[in-house]
Amino acid sequence: MTRSRIIPHATVAIGVLWSIAAQAADIPTRRAGIWETTTTSAVTTKDRTVGANSVVKQCIDDKTDSLARNAIRPCEQGRSAKTAQGYEVVASSCGQFNSTLKAWISGDFSSKVTVQVTSVEVLAPQQTRTVNTTIESRYIGPCTADQRPGDIIKPDGTVIRTPGTK
Repeated sequence: MTRSRIIPHATVAIGVLWSIAAQAADIPTRRAGIWETTTTSAVTTKDRTVGANSVVKQCIDDKTDSLARNAIRPCEQGRSAKTAQGYEVVASSCGQFNSTLKAWISGDFSSKVTVQVTSVEVLAPQQTRTVNTTIESRYIGPCTADQRPGDIIKPDGTVIRTPGTK
């Protein structure tokens, strides 16, 4: 798997976990405004590990935070629970491969949220791929007047409009 494919793969895993978690454990929504998110992922197969990092900012409100949680639901089984440290989310039978996802979510959801995810995919008999991802989001401040909820701002300033937002 190339570095350019690691971050989207991790984003799908997080979307799956958010959707499962939102259904069962009443995980709070993040505070409206600009959130800077740093994602660090490592994909490990039998013979190698490839890592990647990304940093983006996103203008969110309650609606776009809910869209992120409910966008992807490909898992047949999932559960989440509140723990002393935050939330634990487990999902299985996800996607085209037989995958198992496990995440730990912590933070106050007003200034910081951290998600640690481990995904194990069975690609073929005796062949697996493990993806370890850490996502750290921190609140920066209110969205500016020229930003719309759902806007994703890449490091080079390019703005990506989130589908389903106005």
